Amino acid sequence: MQFRQVIFFGFPMVHTIKSTDYAVINPTTGEVVDRFDCHSEGEIQCRLEQASACFPEWSTVGFAHRADCFKKLSACLREKSEELAGTMALEMGKPLTQGRTEVEKCAFVCEYYATHAESFLHPYEVKTEMSESRVVYQALGSIFAIMPWNFPLWQVFRAAAPILMAGNTMILKHAPRVPNTANSILDLFDLAGFPDGALVNVFASNEQASRIIAERSVKGVCLTGSGAAGRAVASEAGRHLKPVLLELGGSDPYIVLEDADLELAAEKTVFSRMLNNGQTCISAKRFIVVDSVAAEFTDRVQAALEQQVMGDPLEAGVTQGPMAREDLCRNLHDQVERSIGSGARLICGGSLPKGAGFFYPATLLTGVKPGMAAFEEELFGPVGSIITVRSTEEAVALANQSSYGLGAAVFTRDIDLGRDLATSHIHAGTCVVNDFVRSDPRLPFGGINDSGFGRELGVEGIRQFVNIKTVAVGCK
Repeated sequence: MQFRQVIFFGFPMVHTIKSTDYAVINPTTGEVVDRFDCHSEGEIQCRLEQASACFPEWSTVGFAHRADCFKKLSACLREKSEELAGTMALEMGKPLTQGRTEVEKCAFVCEYYATHAESFLHPYEVKTEMSESRVVYQALGSIFAIMPWNFPLWQVFRAAAPILMAGNTMILKHAPRVPNTANSILDLFDLAGFPDGALVNVFASNEQASRIIAERSVKGVCLTGSGAAGRAVASEAGRHLKPVLLELGGSDPYIVLEDADLELAAEKTVFSRMLNNGQTCISAKRFIVVDSVAAEFTDRVQAALEQQVMGDPLEAGVTQGPMAREDLCRNLHDQVERSIGSGARLICGGSLPKGAGFFYPATLLTGVKPGMAAFEEELFGPVGSIITVRSTEEAVALANQSSYGLGAAVFTRDIDLGRDLATSHIHAGTCVVNDFVRSDPRLPFGGINDSGFGRELGVEGIRQFVNIKTVAVGCK
C-alpha cells in the first residue's frame, strides 16, 4: 500500500492514498460502519455552480420568504430530533440527551434570525453634505464553510442561519468523521423548501478545499477548527483576498475567588468541562482557584467528576461517551502524563481503559503551573486542571497568560467586582460571571489571539459576510 505525507490544514500526518476519505468509525466500538468517497473535481464544480446560480434569486426574494424557509427548517429539526441525536452519537460519541439539546439550539438559531435578520440589516441614513447618504447591507455570494465534528449540527446552523438570511448561499465542507450528519443537514434544507443551491454539501479533501477557496464564485470563508487549520485557511483566503472568519481553540480560565459560592462554582465548572465529553473549544479548562478555598473546591470537583457515567452514548443514563477518535484519546493521555511528569498531581482518572472504543475517564489534575502541558496546551477532552493562586490579581494574571482568548468565567459573590474583572481585566471574546460560557444566538461569539477573529451570532454575526455599502446622492 502506498503512503504519502500530507498537511491536514497544518497538521502533518501519514495518510493512506485511497478514494474513500470520509469514514464513519463508531467511537464506542472502534468499528467502521460507513464509508463515502470524496467528490470528484467535476462533482464539486457542479455544486459550486449550483450555489452560484442560486444566489441571484435567493438574495432578492426578500427577508420574508427566507424567514419562512427558516421557520419551516426549525420545525423540521424538532421533528427529526431523535434521529439526528442518534446519528451524532454513532458518528462522534455525543450522549443522546446532549444531542437533543443541540438540535433544539439549532431550531432556536433558525427562528432567531428569521425574526431579526431584516432589522439587523436595515439601511440607515447618515447626515452629510450630500443630499442623501445611507448605509446599506448587500449579500456577497457563495460562502465556503469548513465545519468541525464536535458540534456537527450546531456549528453548521449557527453559520448557516445568518449567512443565508443575509441572502448569501453556502457551500458546506463538513468534517470527514460526520458525513451522515452532513447529508442529514442537506435533507433538512430540502424538506424545508429551500431552493437547490442555497446550501450545497461537498465531501472534499484538503487539497480540494484549497482550490474551492480560490474559486472566483466563492466570496468568503468561515472555519471552526484548530489553530493550525485556521492559519492554513486564513493564509489561503488571504492569498485570494477573501474575507475569513475563524473560531479556533481555547484554554478557558475559570477563576474561583475566595468569596465564591463553591457549590455553584464546582457545578458550573464541571458541567462546562464535561460537556460533549470534554471536546469543546469554549469550555472550562484551567480552574484558577484562590488557595484559601482550593481544598474544598477540589473535593467538590472530584466528587462531581467521579459521578460521571461513562459508556455507550446511545444508552439512557450515560453522561460521558467516548472521545471522537483514537488519536485524540491518546494525545490527551500524553498531555496528562507529561503534566504529571512535570509535577502535577493526579486526583482521579488519568488512565486509558482497556477494551473497545475511544474512552477516557473524567480526570482531575492539581498543582498545575505555567510551563506544564495542562497549562500551556489546549486539553481537548475530559481533563480539568486546578491552579492555585494567592490573590485576585494573580488569578487574573494567570488567566491572561495564554495564547488563547475564547472564553472565561469568574465566580464571586461580589457582582460589581466580577463585572469589572470580566469587562476590563480578563482578555477573552466572552467572559461570564457565576455561570459557564456558551454561545447564544442573541450575542456575538468569537475569540481573540490564537482563538481566532471575527464574530458569529448576534447582529455582528449576520454582518460578517455582507458588503457594508455607502450609497450617496449629490444634487437632486
